[in-house]
Amino acid sequence: MGTPGRLEGKIAIITGGASGIGRGAVDLFIAEGAKVIVGDVQDDKGARIEEDHAGKAFYIHTDVSNEAQVKAMIDLAAQKFGRLDCLFNNAGYVGHSGGVVDVTPEGFRTTMDVLVLGVMLGMKHAAPVMIKQGSGSIINTASIAGIGTSWGPIIYSTAKAAVMHATKWAAIDLAEHKIRANAICPGGIVTPIFAKAMGAPSQLADQTLDLVQTAFDDLQPIPRAGLPADIAEAALFLASDGSSFVTGQSLAVDGGITSGRIRVAEEEGGAFAPLVEMLSEHIEPNAI
Repeated sequence: MGTPGRLEGKIAIITGGASGIGRGAVDLFIAEGAKVIVGDVQDDKGARIEEDHAGKAFYIHTDVSNEAQVKAMIDLAAQKFGRLDCLFNNAGYVGHSGGVVDVTPEGFRTTMDVLVLGVMLGMKHAAPVMIKQGSGSIINTASIAGIGTSWGPIIYSTAKAAVMHATKWAAIDLAEHKIRANAICPGGIVTPIFAKAMGAPSQLADQTLDLVQTAFDDLQPIPRAGLPADIAEAALFLASDGSSFVTGQSLAVDGGITSGRIRVAEEEGGAFAPLVEMLSEHIEPNAI
């Protein structure tokens, strides 16, 4: 008989779980013994997860900016399993691009609705379930863009800073119920989000991962690109009983990029030049 996994018998919800960081976390959490409800808007990929993890993964269409859909996702865990041990608020996208002069009210609202309101709604509806059982771990995906400037567009960066602060606030608010709240701040992680931010359709974005990895290999002091598995391992620690005395923290998983000199080769066009060239017919004019 094998050693029990670190999440043996636990119930988790992972939003944005159909691809990228979320899919990596789904696979790892299930491997460590959890049953996982996956909330996403990519129904085809959600169906594939249920096929890959029959009886252990359960997909529900969830736009995290829609409160009724978020509540339905949380209710599914409560009704199906009677508990919720971990909520990983991971769903997101880059949203509106550009700097200060590019801000629009619509771009601000749509970006904040997914990145900040989505986290707030997840915590709001998960908290009563966790309070009733007297335990739980909430994990929110922030970003190094919330730690410092120049790692993302202004609205995205502002949203991720808000997620970090909301996480700390929630940690204090819920601590008496033995509910923990922590954030993860990914650095350069190989996912389709960068190509999607440039305007590439989803199917094409999935084909850019090799180029993204090459672009990130020399971005940070640790000379390799970050992978979804790196973030999944951090989430596993925060979801597990091994982090029972950790709350209110924002953990940078970034290969050291926020701590020291950027290891970027001075090449014409920069590290993203091959990716930009590949997507030149698809990207929006102000996306770079």
